[in-house]
Amino acid sequence: MKNETALASKEQVEDFYNHFKEHQKKLGINIRHRTILKHLKKAGLKNTMRVLEIGCGIGTVSHLILEFINKGQFVGVDISPESIAQAKQLNAAFKNAEFVVSDMSDFSHPLKFDMVVLPDVLEHIPVDQHARLFAVLNALTHSNSKVLINIPEPNCLNWARQHHPEKLQIIDQSLSMQDLLNNVYPSDFELVSLQPYALQYTQPDYLSIVLRRKKAIEHYQVKSKLKLAKENLLSKL
Repeated sequence: MKNETALASKEQVEDFYNHFKEHQKKLGINIRHRTILKHLKKAGLKNTMRVLEIGCGIGTVSHLILEFINKGQFVGVDISPESIAQAKQLNAAFKNAEFVVSDMSDFSHPLKFDMVVLPDVLEHIPVDQHARLFAVLNALTHSNSKVLINIPEPNCLNWARQHHPEKLQIIDQSLSMQDLLNNVYPSDFELVSLQPYALQYTQPDYLSIVLRRKKAIEHYQVKSKLKLAKENLLSKL
């Protein structure tokens, strides 16, 4: 993998996504965005929640979330001022939405968010900035918050880098779970689930990852004898 992080400054990344918004407009809301919303609901998204979206782009995933959280609050953040302008326009009808230009390095907000979503954005943030990002998220969340991360499956992204490099963005890293968790755990988050899934290919090309704030379990309750017997029977079928 080339050292993309050394080749792209913050200004270059901002400029790339100022232009990339035209590609996003052509794609519109699609199956990837709808799948992310489904995974958010599976992770526990409720219509009353306060949601932070990092890397909201022109607001396509934002639009789906906002349609659902009609009694909640929403903040979308992106490094590209032109993308944020488009997101505001696309979602002007939602009075519970706020869109902010930021690279998240020093982002703060008075809300404590119930759900944070990074929809195919973490791979575009240099790995050496991930620890800082999750420290920021620690300050923006509470003890019951969850974080949903959608990223390209690393093997698929490696394959694309070899066979279709023209499709990659200015920074497009194949993220290892080791690197991810090394940056997550020090900021008081832990892994809940990791689900590979396939959209464009027959093999998995995306990962849906759910994190939560660390919780000490004070008591482990033994299952009832009836439940254990039932599960034992089903395991034999």
